[in-house]
Amino acid sequence: MPPEMPLEAHATRLGARNVTLGYAGAPIVEGLSLELPAGKVTIIVGANACGKSTLLRGLARLLAPGPGAVHLNGTEIHKLPTRALARELGILPQGPTAPDGITVSELVGRGRSPHQGWFRQWTDADDDAVAAALSVTGTLELAARNVEELSGGQRQRVWIAMALAQETGALLLDEPTTYLDLAHQVEVLDVVSELNARRQTTVAMVLHDLNLAARYADHLVAMKAGQVVAQGPPGAVLTAALVREVFGLESVVVPDPVTGTPLVVPLGRRAAVLRPRLRQGVPA
Repeated sequence: MPPEMPLEAHATRLGARNVTLGYAGAPIVEGLSLELPAGKVTIIVGANACGKSTLLRGLARLLAPGPGAVHLNGTEIHKLPTRALARELGILPQGPTAPDGITVSELVGRGRSPHQGWFRQWTDADDDAVAAALSVTGTLELAARNVEELSGGQRQRVWIAMALAQETGALLLDEPTTYLDLAHQVEVLDVVSELNARRQTTVAMVLHDLNLAARYADHLVAMKAGQVVAQGPPGAVLTAALVREVFGLESVVVPDPVTGTPLVVPLGRRAAVLRPRLRQGVPA
């Protein structure tokens, strides 16, 4: 059996202080401060174009902030050497692309590149890390296949495996459940949750599904128009009032019958039609 992912000795601290982020001089996030709880899973939610992915890219040093700074374990990340940063901080962006002709095992193996160097070549530890990442993402049987032959869901799991093989103290995931059916969405989020539990990896991810976010987050961050409007435990943050403010959607929030976490039941025009019928015993 492939070995488990090794235990992490410490929990990585990552946060932004008064950062402004944007594209082509147009700010999307302005003056935002956020500290990710070390060793916990933070999930960022919000309507489209509210700045979720922009914030994540800023935390990953894929965007340079204007005013403000992002700090990793107390050091400004733009002052860290690239290889040193890659050993501590991993990211899975939206829509990654693989080189033509690369196999799954080769792509996942690229997650080990930050650990290589002039005096540190490929070792058994690298083989173990790749095998463990393939195993926990359910992609071990795909190892010899070309990435371009895979379905969208399979490719997404392979990219997550590459990020896991990097074995960083912090992991940033931008919509990691894209292209996945519901069963694989839950599987991927279980993998991330278990990784966090075993290695105390500090995780931040962007999700659209509020109910999955509430179930898997230790810390929930709600954004609107480039600002954090609420954050904290899902039970304290995810209310009908918050859903109305952030998404412009009327809803009822009830306890999830399985986990007890908040469950958002949206109300819409169809609900207004169905509820009177159901009260009268008329089939929907």
